[in-house]
Amino acid sequence: VQLQACGGGLVQAGGSLRLSCTASGDRFRITLMGWYRQAPGKERELVATFAIGGTINYADSVKGRFTISRDNAKSTTYLQMNSLKPEDTAVYYCVADNRIARRYWGQGTLVTVSS
Repeated sequence: VQLQACGGGLVQAGGSLRLSCTASGDRFRITLMGWYRQAPGKERELVATFAIGGTINYADSVKGRFTISRDNAKSTTYLQMNSLKPEDTAVYYCVADNRIARRYWGQGTLVTVSS
């Protein structure tokens, strides 16, 4: 599985961005897609995931501001990020799990929120 993410950029605090990630390759075995992020000097952390059964999981820090969605026909996941804060600045990584729980990572896309 290969993951191609895009949509990062520079935005002012309070603004919005939408990230997208498209899977290719053995995409029919994907059971979960989602997003992690890593801020400078910090560990990588979960942002949101969307499992094939419909279960959605958000980090507490983004609940109410970020929305994850999936287009299964296009093997694409989206992350709508609203009310962005400077602390949301990070490299955002797309992830996908297959049926044997192997996790694939995308290349990362940088989101910078200015104050």
